[in-house]
Amino acid sequence: MICRAVVAASILLLAGCTPADRATSEAANEPAPYVCLLPGEKRMLVAELFFGRNVPGHGSVSEREWADFAAQVITRHLPDGFTVHDGAGQWLNPQTGTIVREPTKVLTVASDKPRPDLKERLTTIIDAYRGRFRQQSVGVITRNSCASF
Repeated sequence: MICRAVVAASILLLAGCTPADRATSEAANEPAPYVCLLPGEKRMLVAELFFGRNVPGHGSVSEREWADFAAQVITRHLPDGFTVHDGAGQWLNPQTGTIVREPTKVLTVASDKPRPDLKERLTTIIDAYRGRFRQQSVGVITRNSCASF
């Protein structure tokens, strides 16, 4: 008799724990939405592109070649603005297994109203650089962030 009572009580307890209750419990453990830290900041999409400057059989992309590429390709596809700075890149070449170090241009673009075709614009820039300077890849990081200008 006691066993039946324990089983019945267990069934009642389990029946009270519905999927909706679990979802509510899981939602309570989720982090609060991200809030911008400084006054005047807005949520923005930020993209960083990493352009290695070593060119097989050519040496390095010169400052003049980079300036021409930026004027002809980047400016046309990112007319709202961007920032470029120099970096020192390092990566592991998956084909040879060797570490490659090379001068790098890092392009940063932030947009609070991303154009619907931003993906295509970035892809066009990447493909143009890879083709013009015979690159295996261009590194890309995209993230949601807060910024003000």
